[in-house]
Amino acid sequence: MSLQLFEVVPSNATREGAQSVIEAIASAAEQNGAQVLESQVTEGQGRVFTVVELDGDDTTALDQAIRNGVADQSTEVTGPDQVRLVGADIEDIRKAKPSAEYLVEWDIPAEIDMETYLGRKKANAPKYAEVPEVSFLRTYVREDTVKCLCFYNAPDEDAVVRAREAVTTPIDRLHHLAGK
Repeated sequence: MSLQLFEVVPSNATREGAQSVIEAIASAAEQNGAQVLESQVTEGQGRVFTVVELDGDDTTALDQAIRNGVADQSTEVTGPDQVRLVGADIEDIRKAKPSAEYLVEWDIPAEIDMETYLGRKKANAPKYAEVPEVSFLRTYVREDTVKCLCFYNAPDEDAVVRAREAVTTPIDRLHHLAGK
């Protein structure tokens, strides 16, 4: 099993447009023996982040099906990029289909490999206690360590920034996520 990240920019940046993209991805995934683990949409419906569970590592058919499925509904499709779930249990994600309030994208520097990233994550995680109003939920880190997506619940963007400062990890893009 592998986890694949797709990022889609809907051509219709509305709740309905984002939902159509999510439904098209789910349908394409199902037709290719895969399933959506989770989808998150940025506030303003400008970007959809979807993680798909795929048996095996061959993404060719899934990629083509998703691109075809969202072709009329998107202006940009990025992925598939294999990701690793960190900080949460995949079974809990499958069962709960959790949401989040904020998403931080960090473009990981080239000198940081997966082992270094995971060591750094483990060492810094306790520092989140310095910002108790923020709940770190989970991270998807690309296997090529180009970037990671970190999900949080927090009262506001400033709190997320303080949490990232506590763990000495930068923010390249910060998104408020649309409610379900």
